[in-house]
Amino acid sequence: MDKIIIYTDGACSGNQNINNIGGYGAVLIYKKNKKEIYGGEKNTTNNRMELKAPIEALKIVKKYNIPIEIYTDSAYLCNCINQKWYVKWRKNGWINSKKKVVENKDLWQELLSLIDRFQEIKFIKVKGHSGIELNEKADQLANKGMEEIK
Repeated sequence: MDKIIIYTDGACSGNQNINNIGGYGAVLIYKKNKKEIYGGEKNTTNNRMELKAPIEALKIVKKYNIPIEIYTDSAYLCNCINQKWYVKWRKNGWINSKKKVVENKDLWQELLSLIDRFQEIKFIKVKGHSGIELNEKADQLANKGMEEIK
């Protein structure tokens, strides 16, 4: 079947500390083509980097009518998309069930806007650090993103 496969990962050194460093990485595969991307930011969180990885990956996809499978080890990302938490967030003005503004609202909005462009996207949860080759590669790229931002 003709589809685009994307493995994504995010990482953060010193997560929850004021001066931390985060990175994201993604591996995109379409037919025989493979592209690796990564980047990093200061003063971020692991969850922001988990969101940044698919955002940056989807930004470079040029065809909107080919099915996409995004593999991630982030339950935060997968659960929101697959359980459609964002539907209530949007309906409630981006306020969550605890009556607080949804964390990472800016990135969720950007990701959802990108997702809406495509005909079909599936988010698939994989176990992190379990030897899945492309997930491990996405993790390495996220770490590379952190290294280069130091």
